[in-house]
Amino acid sequence: MTAISPLAPKTPVSLPPLAGVRLTAYACGLRYQGRNDLMVAELAPGTAAAGVFTRSLTASAPVLWCRRALAESGRGRVLLVNSGNANAFTGRAGIASVRRTVDAAAELAGCPAEEVFVASTGTIGVPLEDGKITAILGDAFGKLSPGGWADAERAILTTDTFPKTATRTAVIDGVGVRLNGFCKGAGMIAPDMATMLAFVFTDAAVPAGVLQTLLAKGVERSFNSITVDSDTSTSDTLLLFATGKAGNRPIADAGDRGLADFRRQLDDLLLDLALQVVRDGEGASKFVRVNVSGAASKRAAKRIALAIANSPLVKTAVAGEDANWGRIVMAVGKAGEKADRDRLSVRIGGVQVADHGQVVAGYDEAPVTAHMKGTDIVFDVDVGVGRGKATVWTCDLTHAYIDINGSYRT
Repeated sequence: MTAISPLAPKTPVSLPPLAGVRLTAYACGLRYQGRNDLMVAELAPGTAAAGVFTRSLTASAPVLWCRRALAESGRGRVLLVNSGNANAFTGRAGIASVRRTVDAAAELAGCPAEEVFVASTGTIGVPLEDGKITAILGDAFGKLSPGGWADAERAILTTDTFPKTATRTAVIDGVGVRLNGFCKGAGMIAPDMATMLAFVFTDAAVPAGVLQTLLAKGVERSFNSITVDSDTSTSDTLLLFATGKAGNRPIADAGDRGLADFRRQLDDLLLDLALQVVRDGEGASKFVRVNVSGAASKRAAKRIALAIANSPLVKTAVAGEDANWGRIVMAVGKAGEKADRDRLSVRIGGVQVADHGQVVAGYDEAPVTAHMKGTDIVFDVDVGVGRGKATVWTCDLTHAYIDINGSYRT
């Protein structure tokens, strides 16, 4: 990893053991030398699984497998994740490599192949040398441990500068349950489901169908509300596993009131992880929150917020600490959603900049400039046509982003 992002959390979160989950990491030499590049997680028999995946039309072979496995089984016994090679755009060879890896893991775990989930991240278009994975799987299974979280979360990183982790506790009908999650992602982040790779585990007893409903809703308010560079990965995968070891009563309906606290904590954990991805955006030096209100609908508000957050002109102005609010107005206008020019309002760092379609009388740019020199930037935009609201998070665009991506393969 390179120097840690200046926006990284000051205090790293260590994940505690979670009943029904054992993990490890191993060095396969797929691309990186001298570091672990494979993580393995073994889950208790009967573990329920849920997931959301990229909507990219060039989805990777692991994504295709996971979609199928989730639909056929709804259960998970093994999770394998490699870094350094995305196994995307690798044709039938990529599909075959996934199948060989899955079959090897299923034999070791004594489970159906459809209970093995895989994910890959790294360079696109390079065949995956799956033999390097299957050759060490037996040894890796022998090193599984309830305390293997730190090694596992680091093994999946690529251009990330720090591991992204979060843990929460919740109560279901008086029974305490735990949630642990970790993810990776720094570039190619404009999720159309989740981030590049994210994995959440809980010891709660929650069936797959209920998990899927909770996850789909939580993703919209978290991972699908962030962007680093407007590019959607071929590999986006978010998986949620529930081992059932906490011993709470079985939950049959996502609307069950007993799930209220669990739902809140899951949503909070997902948002925490998603914001850490933004704070580790490639080359990022500033964290940006875009609040849009007064839109025709929630969907319209989100499209407008994303237009602002994804604008290279807005993002470079933030990087240059330039209080150029006209670029925000530009982005609103190009979003393709209704906006009333003569009722448009813009605030930067809480300071009113524009109102009723023009700069406010006596506008003093000094406090706005001072805000732009900070690391946490806030834009509030009201487009004056309705009651729709949305929030999107992004980061600035610096020359370091070019440096990282211009030399990624070399």
